[in-house]
Amino acid sequence: MLNTDKNLKLYYSIGEVADMFGVNESLLRFWEREFPQLSPKKAGRGVRQYRKEDIETLKLIYHLVKERGMTLPGARQRLKTNKEATMRNYEIVERLKSIREELVGMRDALDAFTDGQAEAQKENINNE
Repeated sequence: MLNTDKNLKLYYSIGEVADMFGVNESLLRFWEREFPQLSPKKAGRGVRQYRKEDIETLKLIYHLVKERGMTLPGARQRLKTNKEATMRNYEIVERLKSIREELVGMRDALDAFTDGQAEAQKENINNE
């Protein structure tokens, strides 16, 4: 879903940011008009340059609108009145998702190990 390896660069183009979130560039431009908190730097000829802060704001907008299904006015109000709590909730959800992925991986590895042991036991019984 989100690929945000943003620690390497100071500025990202709109195309790079759109790829991070798996959305169209036009959606990012639309969100700029809808959310005053989102204001990427504009270089010559209106070329947008997204900073780390802009990407963090986009994460919240994406989470509220795409993942939680909030309306644009609802998401705008949430960011306006309670951005810190929204950011904490988002971070908790992301941590829980990563823990879940790790646990699922552990379960799958354990299942594979258990299945392998069962097959080895069957072979031992058949060979005796």
